Amino acid sequence: MNYSTQSRRPAAKAIILVIEDNADQWFIIRWALEQRFPEVEAIWFKNSAQALMYLDSCQLNEQAFPRLILLDLYIPNRESGWRFLETIKLHHLYREIPTVMLSWSADREDIRESYMLRSNSYLVKPDSYEKWLECFTVFRDYWWDAVTLPLPA
Repeated sequence: MNYSTQSRRPAAKAIILVIEDNADQWFIIRWALEQRFPEVEAIWFKNSAQALMYLDSCQLNEQAFPRLILLDLYIPNRESGWRFLETIKLHHLYREIPTVMLSWSADREDIRESYMLRSNSYLVKPDSYEKWLECFTVFRDYWWDAVTLPLPA
């Protein structure tokens, strides 16, 4: 697995995988990402089955894996979100991809369970486009500039 922006794809953009079942939320997330991460290609899937097929295709076609996954917890229910998180965090290749849970829920049980299943962060969704922009500004500083992500052996 390769976290670098190099791949066999013609575009050299890093990929952020977004799993969000609400098209309106995707629209806002996409616009905010385009404003704060212009060098990134955001790829959207409405459900976990589509996202897993995409990850499998990356492996089979030797394409770059996403640098980051943004996962809505309720896709459409939290059990589905947790099941997907558990699946990727137990996979020998996918588990290294940082995964950020997104949810309207600030319920302690949702947050606790997400971390128990090895999410890397939990973000309560901002309630306006401007707050999404602020969030992704901080997000970018952290995930792109501050942290050092693991490279597989």
